[in-house]
Amino acid sequence: MDPELFLAFILVAAALACTPGVDWAYSITAGLRQRSFVPAVAGLCGGYVLHTALLVAGLAAVLAGMPGVLGPITLAGAGYLMWLGISTLRSWSGASFSAAAAVGHPSASQLRTFLQGMGTSGINPKGLLFYVALIPQFVSADAPLPVPVQSGLLGLTFVALAGLVYTAVALLSRTLLQRRPGAARAVTLASGVVMVLLGVVLLGEQLLPLLAPTR
Repeated sequence: MDPELFLAFILVAAALACTPGVDWAYSITAGLRQRSFVPAVAGLCGGYVLHTALLVAGLAAVLAGMPGVLGPITLAGAGYLMWLGISTLRSWSGASFSAAAAVGHPSASQLRTFLQGMGTSGINPKGLLFYVALIPQFVSADAPLPVPVQSGLLGLTFVALAGLVYTAVALLSRTLLQRRPGAARAVTLASGVVMVLLGVVLLGEQLLPLLAPTR
């Protein structure tokens, strides 16, 4: 693998992982609401491992080129994000964000938290398109390693970077906010709103073309 291409990929991937979005929102919520945020971060990373496996198998490009398949996936992802955001808002409306409540009384099992995190990043079609559009640009046909191996290494590199960033986000949210109930409630509200809005945007991207008048 070309060292310069790999370094450039690390910089781009790190910048993308540091961009706030639904993954950040879920990490913050887990940091505030769960006894351990590790299952949530592991779930988010698991979703990107799934995208990496699809990329290596060549299925990611196939799915991205099939609107008939990608459309339903997008709708499912939009519905899931909206449901997760509404669940977060419901917990915000009736929760107490004292340190004991945030750490001592997790609202979901570790397995459920892991699966929710995996669904957050795995069902999101934006993640699939990210892998299809970005990673191939950093794969060199002249490198000693086969293209699938390079793709897998780049995909797992992003998983590692994302894991570090989401761990830091969850840890900072717990450290800075668990003793500030008002701030914690505000951040949780914002996280729920972000999830719902992203779900609405994804839904709109699919439905607006269908509702537009044809000439």
